[in-house]
Amino acid sequence: MAEVRNRLREIVGASTNWSDHQQALEERVSLSSMLAQSQSELPTKRMKDSFLEVHLPLGSEPELREKYLTYHNTVRFGRILEDLDSLAVLISYSHTYNPDLKRSPLSIVTALVDKIDMRQHVIYPDCDIKFTGHVTWVGRSSIEAKMHMSQVNTPTAPVKLISNQRKSVTLYNFRLCLLLQYRDGAYAPVLDATFVMVARDPANKRAAFVNPLKPEGPEEEKLLQEGEANKARRVELSTASLLKVAPTDQERKIVHDLFLNTLDTNTVSFRSRVLPHRSVWMEDAKLKGLEICHPQQRNIFNRIFGGFLMRKAYELGWANACSFGGCRPSLVAVDDILFQKPVEIGSLLMLSSQVCYTQGNYIQVRVHSEVFEPLTQQHNTTNIFHYTFASDRDVPSIVPKSYGESMLYLDGRRHFNQTVEP
Repeated sequence: MAEVRNRLREIVGASTNWSDHQQALEERVSLSSMLAQSQSELPTKRMKDSFLEVHLPLGSEPELREKYLTYHNTVRFGRILEDLDSLAVLISYSHTYNPDLKRSPLSIVTALVDKIDMRQHVIYPDCDIKFTGHVTWVGRSSIEAKMHMSQVNTPTAPVKLISNQRKSVTLYNFRLCLLLQYRDGAYAPVLDATFVMVARDPANKRAAFVNPLKPEGPEEEKLLQEGEANKARRVELSTASLLKVAPTDQERKIVHDLFLNTLDTNTVSFRSRVLPHRSVWMEDAKLKGLEICHPQQRNIFNRIFGGFLMRKAYELGWANACSFGGCRPSLVAVDDILFQKPVEIGSLLMLSSQVCYTQGNYIQVRVHSEVFEPLTQQHNTTNIFHYTFASDRDVPSIVPKSYGESMLYLDGRRHFNQTVEP
């Protein structure tokens, strides 16, 4: 993954030294004249043009393994989120590759993590991991990238290292291949991820056009149709957001039933509320954190790396689910991570996680991140994260008190129903 990030720096001409970031930004702004004025000016690309395969050699490199290792001898999923984010950016640059340009004028950033589905819950720290992915849909300035992560299905140490050479065909489209012989070398699927990226001008201020995509064969045609369906689903969900429209009739009944279940039968008062058996008030299921955003966490455009934000939000959400359920939860899915605003270097990043819905042994957690400006005392939302966890036992029911908490409950329920098969 270090090779992936180094390649991204080469593509955009990013400096490795923070002291040079202002000069690098000025040089990038000069690339604006290289942008296409319409999508029709750009050559059509195929899905295989953006295909990448990257290996993470945890089994053969103990020093690298330390970076990913947890105290309980598993893999830090927050690190995997960072790797997926970097890979999605490189896949997008592979799609927009122009052999006539030394550096890309596009600033490609993550707009949305549409979904990450876990296909197995155990990730071994001493087995190599393989990432594959390619572009599956494009709009005028947006790109959908699907990625798959798999791992050698038995935690067996490598017998012999055959090759450790990077095979690069073009500046953007390369494969980092570490070929290892294993006693049992089959790879088992771990997760499937869908990211939505957006292309912007060199100053990262306005949208920029990306190459059209042409499918080859029925399988790729199906992927393209799924991308169109995903876009339509996102528009529909945005239109039906509880921040814009009232809950449905069924949802209103759910909220009223929750209210009735908390009334004190002895007083028969709207204000007198009692907590039902094996339940927790929503206001008591929070966990907060704060990060000072240093240059070390910057991306190639000298803003805070989106993967870093995802890692911090995931770890806070996991800790909240662990505290709430009383045991170490496993991740079921990541859903609808929205990047609303970039986070600047030097920001005070405030993270707030909230258990907003539970069902059986499932815990739905929402993490809200915002930047706090001490001089103006203003708070600006930057990201919203949604995680679904599973405990090894049934967990208490979460109960909202206020109308706002009831909306959080319904929103969590919607995300849960989209994630977990009925």
